[in-house]
Amino acid sequence: MMSAPKVVIPTKKNKISIGRILGKIVLYAMLITSSIVVLVPILWIIGSSLNPGDSLYTSTMFPKNPTFIHYKELFTKTDFPIWYKNTLKIAFANMILSVILTTSSSYVFSRFKFKGKKQGLITILVLQMFPSFLAMTALYVLLMQINLLNTHLGLILVYAGGQIPYNTWLIKGYFDSIPKSLDEAARVDGASNFTTFTKIILPLARPIIVFIALTNFIGPWMDFIFPTLILRTAEKKTLAMGLFAMVTGQTNTKFTTFAAGAILVAVPITLLFVYLQKHIIAGLSSGAVKG
Repeated sequence: MMSAPKVVIPTKKNKISIGRILGKIVLYAMLITSSIVVLVPILWIIGSSLNPGDSLYTSTMFPKNPTFIHYKELFTKTDFPIWYKNTLKIAFANMILSVILTTSSSYVFSRFKFKGKKQGLITILVLQMFPSFLAMTALYVLLMQINLLNTHLGLILVYAGGQIPYNTWLIKGYFDSIPKSLDEAARVDGASNFTTFTKIILPLARPIIVFIALTNFIGPWMDFIFPTLILRTAEKKTLAMGLFAMVTGQTNTKFTTFAAGAILVAVPITLLFVYLQKHIIAGLSSGAVKG
């Protein structure tokens, strides 16, 4: 006598397993697509920098005869070392000055009560909503009047001042999450406001400070508009200005040298990201939640 076939009833566990599998497939498909979109241009620019020719059209991602001649030419036939030194100086100075300005202003807004505090915070909030391009003409005239046009100091002040509104709100949110009882305990022990700020608050806020420092360091490396507006002479040029001038009007005949310069520009930023990865992630998550 033949037995009746068993009817398999879909269980909740099977439905969940299928759903998880489909979810993972979609997730990995998105990750692979994102990786391709990000990595292909990077690999292509690295391959172009190693191509022996100078033309954009003959460059390939995997050159048959790779060479480092373009890297050598950057240091022997162009002002690339001067551009690199100028940009590094501006980026480092902007990073230090921006961190000092924004942490001190954030501490004042976070810890002290004073007349006009609310209006000041609202003003800063409104200011950060205006694009910096709106102030270009005013900045140019202002720098010209105080004789800071065509100087690195003028450019550093523009960068540092422009970062204050956004960074102040971001760091203030982090400072607000630090218990004020720590400040009170320090004052009971005789610590001044400056001592409390530098020896208690700043060490606890290290993740957000590292994040702010890194973003302010990266800004001058990537910017082209403000250096072009403020800097005039060849010895004052930054990397963005120098590399752009190298290919402008050359009908792309120095594109492979430009690619080599772009790779060298990315080196310090990449190293900083790798070295400070832990603090950057902590700072991003802290700023997003508490800011």
